[in-house]
Amino acid sequence: MKGLFNNVRGDLTGGLTAGIVALPLALALGVASGLGPMAGLYGAIAVGFFAALLGGTPSQISGPTGPMVVVLAGLFASLSGDLGLIFTAVMLAGLLQIIMGFTGVGQYIRLVPYPVISGFMSGIGAIIIILQLGRLMGHEPPGGTMGALIYLPTALADIDFVTLGLGLGTLIIAYKWPAKLGKIVPGALAALIIGTLVSLSLETPVLGDIPTGLPELHMPVFDQSKALLVFEAAFILAILGAIDSLLTSLVADNMTRTRHDSNKELIGQGVGNTVAGLIGGIAGAGATMRTVVNIRSGGKDRLSGMVHALVLLAIVLGLSPLAAKIPHAVLAGILVKVGLDIIDWSYLKRAHTGPRWDFALMLLVLGLTVFVDLITAVGVGVVLAALAYVKQVAQLQLDEVKKIPDTLQDPEEDALLKQTKGKVQIFSFGGPLSFGAAADLGHHVREKVSRGSSALILDFSRVPTMDVSAAMAVETITSDAKAAGRQVLMCGAVEAVNTVLNNINAHQSGVTVCATRKEALAKAVEMVNQPGKAEGSGSATQHLASV
Repeated sequence: MKGLFNNVRGDLTGGLTAGIVALPLALALGVASGLGPMAGLYGAIAVGFFAALLGGTPSQISGPTGPMVVVLAGLFASLSGDLGLIFTAVMLAGLLQIIMGFTGVGQYIRLVPYPVISGFMSGIGAIIIILQLGRLMGHEPPGGTMGALIYLPTALADIDFVTLGLGLGTLIIAYKWPAKLGKIVPGALAALIIGTLVSLSLETPVLGDIPTGLPELHMPVFDQSKALLVFEAAFILAILGAIDSLLTSLVADNMTRTRHDSNKELIGQGVGNTVAGLIGGIAGAGATMRTVVNIRSGGKDRLSGMVHALVLLAIVLGLSPLAAKIPHAVLAGILVKVGLDIIDWSYLKRAHTGPRWDFALMLLVLGLTVFVDLITAVGVGVVLAALAYVKQVAQLQLDEVKKIPDTLQDPEEDALLKQTKGKVQIFSFGGPLSFGAAADLGHHVREKVSRGSSALILDFSRVPTMDVSAAMAVETITSDAKAAGRQVLMCGAVEAVNTVLNNINAHQSGVTVCATRKEALAKAVEMVNQPGKAEGSGSATQHLASV
């Protein structure tokens, strides 16, 4: 494969380091999902290998991530631990991502506004922390975010201080591990090892027996009564995995000065998740922290991601019995760090200096993520952000209606306009006209039409595109003008605009269509100066309203 062995030494070093960093996270996220530590490792191996082999971001490391685990944990609770259906949802999510890649959906996912991404990522971080608070205090809270929050007073009333100390100690080591030592042993791995060694002299719950060897195949299963729940979870996993992966791809692009292929990346992620479901692994996506570690350690090409997966496979085949001694409190401490790292602190610190609407949108998405569900949060966030943008663009278009020069810049056109003796008004529409401005377009034109005018010229020479809503607004303008006894002329419309206007009958009978504004003015002069051609009377100031 092209570029696979261009950076062997750096890719081996980066992949080995990323694999070591991924070990405690895969174990912890597997436990958090409800499917167990080995499901986390199998997911890291499958997604990590195939996303690197077939994906579109050579330096990216993929595996279990916080957003995916939050969805899987909710699905685990909803399906009462039915592994067959859960792994079917993971496979289906992978197939959806493959379809998204082949249909070019990747380029649209990148259009999700930053406040929405920040809100749901911070919400996911908050969910991970909330789910671990009870475990840090020596309890096993009921499933779900609300269940964990409701259970919190009970946990606070009966704290196991040994477990709490072990979990907090693990968290402190993970955060405060010296950077120099981190080049040899990553902080998360050091916290895992030290916390486990300390726990050997304590009585605290541990993972227990973990199966070793190669995984078993889990073929897809179908249950009609649970089909909607499985498909909904698969859809959420596919979308969140795509967003998570493509955001990490952007980080990798900035660090390596390269450009990823978003659709190819989705195909690679999809194949990885499909295989993960088949071998009993949890769903994964591009992992930002592991990708950064890989790049900083010298990894640049897809070989590094494949090496990372093979390192984890070697651990699964030979070291599983050692993982049985890892305490739940240690993994809870590591997961709290994962949650804290996911929260978008950089934006929260600067949010008060930016637009209030964006900050409010971020908080809304965060709240919906924590207290409702992820798909609702993202859907509501995207819709509100899109409506706000449409409103801004529409206002810019409508504000132009106030700009009314007294004369035209072209001398010949200005001379023709003066010959009309104030009986002709020109409305020059500018920019793409869409549904955002359509509602008020006719109102703004009616406000500026003088009673004494006998003809209107609608100039579309500066309009590159127009949608049906705007075309319907134009039809209303022409109908109102004709009902008032005024002649209507249209000019300057490009072929695309003409097609839309014709399709909704804006070029109705009685409307004169001209190629240029100069031609329209010449015809208007003939109309207003010929008896019976124009009904308006009186004199009015000439206007050029620029919409």
